[in-house]
Amino acid sequence: MKKLLVSLAAVAALSTGAFATVNNQTGCGLGSMIIKDDSSAVMLALQATTNGTSGNQTFGITSGTSGCKKTKFVMNERAAEFVASNMDILAKEMAAGHGESLDTLAELLKVEDKVAFNATLQANYNKIYSSESVEMADVLDNISTTAM
Repeated sequence: MKKLLVSLAAVAALSTGAFATVNNQTGCGLGSMIIKDDSSAVMLALQATTNGTSGNQTFGITSGTSGCKKTKFVMNERAAEFVASNMDILAKEMAAGHGESLDTLAELLKVEDKVAFNATLQANYNKIYSSESVEMADVLDNISTTAM
C-alpha cells in the first residue's frame, strides 16, 4: 500500500502538464492539484495546508513541477525560496530602493554592487512587479532581465 501511495505522489508531482491550471490564491503545488474546488475559504485553506505540510510547493517552484512555472533564469534554490517567501516585503523595499530583504536577495544572487542593484530594481519596479497577481517565477525572470 505504501508503494502505491508513493508511486501516486511521484506521478502527481512529475506530471505538470496535466495540471496546468492553478488558482491565484494558493498558487501551485500538490494541494492545488488535488483539491480543485477553490470556491470557499475552507477549501483554499486545505490547499494551502497541503502545500505547506507536504513541502512540495517550494520544490515545485524551483524545479517547475507540481503545476509550478519554472523560472527562465537559473538561480540557486535558496534565492528562489527567499523570493517565494518574501514577495510582499521585497515589493515594498524594491519600491523604496533599499531594505534588509533586498540586501539578502543581493547576497543570495551573489551581487557585488548592492547599491547599483537596489537602484536598478527600484527604477524597474513596474517591470519586475508587472501586475498585482505577478508570480514568483515572473518576478525572478523580470529581475534577471533588468538587473543582472
